[in-house]
Amino acid sequence: MRMMGGVFQARRLRRAGLSAVAAAALLGAFSAPAAAQGVVKSKHGDWEMRCETPAGASREQCALIQSIAAEDKPNVSLVVIVLKTADGKARLLRVIAPLGVLLPAGLGLKIDNVDVGRALFVRCLPTGCVAEVVMDDKLLEQLKAGANATFIVFNTPEEGIGLPLALAGFSQGFEKLP
Repeated sequence: MRMMGGVFQARRLRRAGLSAVAAAALLGAFSAPAAAQGVVKSKHGDWEMRCETPAGASREQCALIQSIAAEDKPNVSLVVIVLKTADGKARLLRVIAPLGVLLPAGLGLKIDNVDVGRALFVRCLPTGCVAEVVMDDKLLEQLKAGANATFIVFNTPEEGIGLPLALAGFSQGFEKLP
């Protein structure tokens, strides 16, 4: 998956979390077909490290998770999941957006007000639509060094909704991912 360039205006929004059960279900739904709920292993700033052992796997898989919601649009929320693939060869950034977002516009990302680009949505499920990128070294370093990120979803081609994400604790949490 590639990031595409673009510039956006973000609205003033607040951070909000989904329930632990919802986050665990999302982790399970996208890391393996296991139905087990992830267990919070540690907290790093606003990030939680959740782990579970997928059915048939020999070891647990862990991910950093943070949930955010728009202050003025309670039906617009995101779950941000960062994980290393089971083979340890790739680092993934997955974002689950609500159903109803404009899919062709993709998901925008700014880190400390610097435009990083857009990720395309790869699929929609009953729980939401998934945008995913393989994180290269540059993106990973931007996330580790940054203070804040803003994810942008679109309701229409002209209306972008920015959702701020705190990056405090990301670097420490990522380093502890198995």
